[in-house]
Amino acid sequence: MRQCFYNETVGFFYNNSRKELPTAWRPKDVLVVALGLSVSAVVLLTNALVIAAIALNRRFHYPIYYLLANLAAADLFAGIAYMFLMFHTGPRTAALSLRAWFVRQSLLDTSLTASVANLLAIAVERHRTVLAMRLHSAMSGQRVAGLILAIWAAALLLGLIPSYGWHCLCALERCSSMAPLYSRSYLAFWALSNLLVFLLMVVVYAHIFIYVKRKMGRMSRHTSFHPRHRETVVGLVKTVTIILGAFVICWTPGQVVLLLDGLGCQSCNVLAVEKYVLLLAEANSLINAIVYSYRDHEMRSTFRRILCFPCLRNSMYAPPAAGKPPAVERGALPHNGHLSVDSSV
Repeated sequence: MRQCFYNETVGFFYNNSRKELPTAWRPKDVLVVALGLSVSAVVLLTNALVIAAIALNRRFHYPIYYLLANLAAADLFAGIAYMFLMFHTGPRTAALSLRAWFVRQSLLDTSLTASVANLLAIAVERHRTVLAMRLHSAMSGQRVAGLILAIWAAALLLGLIPSYGWHCLCALERCSSMAPLYSRSYLAFWALSNLLVFLLMVVVYAHIFIYVKRKMGRMSRHTSFHPRHRETVVGLVKTVTIILGAFVICWTPGQVVLLLDGLGCQSCNVLAVEKYVLLLAEANSLINAIVYSYRDHEMRSTFRRILCFPCLRNSMYAPPAAGKPPAVERGALPHNGHLSVDSSV
């Protein structure tokens, strides 16, 4: 009968995998934690701002923006997971119970899986919408809500699988190096699945770009196809493609390292680059918010209105200067009919 080690400490499994477990704070540990907490704080603030902008601006109340908001929620969750990791790393790792260690890892796995599943949903949505030469999907709100719930259900399932059986607590010879309580087979499965999804999304977006390029050439003389609508379609495709590209660039190194560890590569020094690839992956959650603000003028305007709201609120109650009438808020009716404050406010 196979022996299990449920009553052992985290240090026992780290020693088994020959992964260093520091007993005192070293300068590099302090630097990693300080940098990680700083990045996590910015990630939380920027992605909360994206979610607020999409919630408050009626011009973003369409399926693609709901999915982008859900991607921002996954990034925000990644910031929380990484912050939790920073508070439970270094010498504090040895004090963790096995359950707490699994919680720490499951938070990271769930956030990544949610991001991957959400990007795949965005890719499918854009593919169906662009091929129909429409700006927004015809999906109902109920279907979008159901899709978002399915994304998080799948993310939670894959994130919790190791805690409920796919670990190495009963097979020490199968323990990985980077995650000493995880089975190498789980890491290999998880990393390979993510890499295949990355490849699938790249193929989908490549097909979208080829189709749009050909279609725009044919419809350039079509008077009913407004140039502004065409530019908006292309611009939105470019935005989500940049988000996908940044995600693949930031997460692929980590997935490759996990795959090498899962395959049991003895000559690959995966522990030497572990913290760097994890920090690169976390930086992706910040890049997404930057892409939103850089690519979308309406998003930038909404950000400014949210950030300047306290200033505008105070100015509403401030008495007008002597001899000067109160300022009148300027508004404009954009092409979709919704009233919005001028971006210069």
